[in-house]
Amino acid sequence: MGERMDSATEAFVAHRNLLFTVAYEMLGSAADAEDVLQETWLRWAGVDLETVRDQRAYLVRITTRQALNRMRTLGRRKESYVGPWLPEPLLTAPDVAEDVELADSVSMAMLLVLETLAPTERAVFVLREVFDLGYDEIAEAVDKSPAAVRQIAHRARAHVSARRPRGVVSPAESQAAFGAFQRAVETGDLQSLLDILAPDVVVMSDGGGVKQAVPRPVVGADKVARLLGAGLGKVGAQMSVEPAQVNGSPALIVRLNGELDGVMALRIDNGLIAGLYYVRNPDKLSRLMQETTVSR
Repeated sequence: MGERMDSATEAFVAHRNLLFTVAYEMLGSAADAEDVLQETWLRWAGVDLETVRDQRAYLVRITTRQALNRMRTLGRRKESYVGPWLPEPLLTAPDVAEDVELADSVSMAMLLVLETLAPTERAVFVLREVFDLGYDEIAEAVDKSPAAVRQIAHRARAHVSARRPRGVVSPAESQAAFGAFQRAVETGDLQSLLDILAPDVVVMSDGGGVKQAVPRPVVGADKVARLLGAGLGKVGAQMSVEPAQVNGSPALIVRLNGELDGVMALRIDNGLIAGLYYVRNPDKLSRLMQETTVSR
């Protein structure tokens, strides 16, 4: 019995970062992804390992099913959420940005696009496009036929590509745009800020009804510059910003009087800032203290 548990534990630990990433990309919440992992472990601990041909695939299947169950609960929770909902931000290691596809898949912008998919579509898209699972494996995870999964994957891919950020941006391009944005924020130079904002830039903020946030998305460089300009005067006095990698992309961690106030994640498109996502909800900031490992 002890030996069997050791083997089960070993397999679970070996794939834990992958399973967390699957659950997080399906849910947009690290706290819920951790709960899903606990449920996955409880089920995995009861499995007869002799009957398991591919441990990774089997674990992904359990995680996917648990995440789908949780998505139904989350859907109800989001309906009563106060103000715009943003994914829970993760402090990620610098090397995540080097895996361009992984960084893209966990980015705030992509997670918001995935929010517009139905639960099964989201599961199929994540397992196929991000983790490159075969249709047969995905079919077992979502209880559909392989033919149905192909159709769902096709539909989800079309849906995502119509809404996803336009191009993959190189880390160097991201860093240049981010550096210019940070300087504009720190100096309060409104013209420099306007120069780096895309014409259709969008700002969303999530205070969870606890902290002040913009009640609906603000779109357009002029409006966004004015909105940011109102807060820039505080930088240096009570407010400080520091660069970080959040969800595989450049971000600013914002502190007020030394206390963590929130994180501003950026979406960069063609060398310009196309999206700003400011998470202030205190319940969503616990993952900014230490790095979370995401993997494929």
